[in-house]
Amino acid sequence: MRFTFGFTDDPFDKPPCRGCSSYLTEPYVKCAECGPPPFLLCLQCFTRGFEYKKHQSDHTYEIMTSDFPVLDPNWTAQEEMALLEAVMDCGFGNWQDVANQMCTKSKEECEKHYMKHFINNPLFASTLLNLKQAEEAQHNETAIPFHPAEDPPRPTFDSLLSRDMAGYMPARADFEFDNYAEWDLRDIDFVEDDSDILHALKIAVVDIYHSRLKERQRRKKIIRDHGLINLRKFQILERRYPKEVQDLYETMRRFARILGPVEHDKFIESHALEFELRREIKRLQEYRAAGITNFCSARTYDHLKKTRDEERLKRTMLSEVLQYIQDSSACQQWLSRQADIDSGLSPTVPVPSNSGRRSAPPLNLTGLPGTEKLNEKEKELCQMVRLVPGAYLEYKAALVNECNKQGGLRLAQARALIKIDVNKTRKIYDFLIREGYITKA
Repeated sequence: MRFTFGFTDDPFDKPPCRGCSSYLTEPYVKCAECGPPPFLLCLQCFTRGFEYKKHQSDHTYEIMTSDFPVLDPNWTAQEEMALLEAVMDCGFGNWQDVANQMCTKSKEECEKHYMKHFINNPLFASTLLNLKQAEEAQHNETAIPFHPAEDPPRPTFDSLLSRDMAGYMPARADFEFDNYAEWDLRDIDFVEDDSDILHALKIAVVDIYHSRLKERQRRKKIIRDHGLINLRKFQILERRYPKEVQDLYETMRRFARILGPVEHDKFIESHALEFELRREIKRLQEYRAAGITNFCSARTYDHLKKTRDEERLKRTMLSEVLQYIQDSSACQQWLSRQADIDSGLSPTVPVPSNSGRRSAPPLNLTGLPGTEKLNEKEKELCQMVRLVPGAYLEYKAALVNECNKQGGLRLAQARALIKIDVNKTRKIYDFLIREGYITKA
């Protein structure tokens, strides 16, 4: 056990407790054996012996707190940070405002402590001198060095990425959409001899133009507030969620303009936590149904369950071998393919024997997981392509999801997305297009 410096006073700067999801207040506990990310618990969950996944109650831990002196015995580390933040907010010399913001020290104490430890402290003198010299050297330079930045991206005009980014132009920090709103106004001229109807018509055109300007600004604000300029980074952030949360994210994206960026992220995070809690509840219900009452027995149960699943997979593979046992050539091809898979290589096409090459028989789907979720055409595809139903369902979901995001899908994109034999990829791709699950880009 040891004491470590914690976070600031703002509760929203602190991550939630892994046990009760409440915002952490000092002091709190950090597991020294779990992470990253750090595994943090409040004192109530720590005293209950909360355990979660790999974290156990007997792990070594650290107490996170700011209640210890740093520069002065009468000043805690938390007060030191509060003083620096108050000086930054109120300005140097406004000691009364600084004291009012801190609420724990007087005006004279704040001024004396700051001048002694941050201005007249010899430890900082050399650092301040170096900063001053570096600033003067920077002002003496005639040219400003250029440092390239990755954000925002600069796609070519009218490309697919440019259209996804709403025609964003980084050099102007503007968007290339609805650029012809001003064309309706270029020939309008208000003159004294206009009739009442013509004058009202011109006013209506101007009102329409104003409404288009408001809509343009509203769309720009939504794109900027939600960080939609760099679409690829936005998609990478989505992939950190599990599959069910990604589907929810895709469905609720159209409502983001109503909630706002912060509220929308809180909504998604709360549902991600709900899915995690549901999985944990389901796991605990499985333990209860098996008669398990403690976590030690649960670990033994998980180990035995994993062993049983591996044995079941071996039996499935053995039944597949028995289908080839009557055909020596097909058996040799299957053994070669399994050897390539076990060695981490992609399955190679076997060389036909002198006696002639026979095509492999259709895959028997009896007893394979996921078969009940397939329709008759999908079962026929899996049998002919010799693809396990569970793998086919994963490939299908990945291709359909990518097609919905891109508005279409090419064969090259499908091959980059699923790393299997190119011939199987083409058959799956053609089948999904033929059945209407995806569309060509």
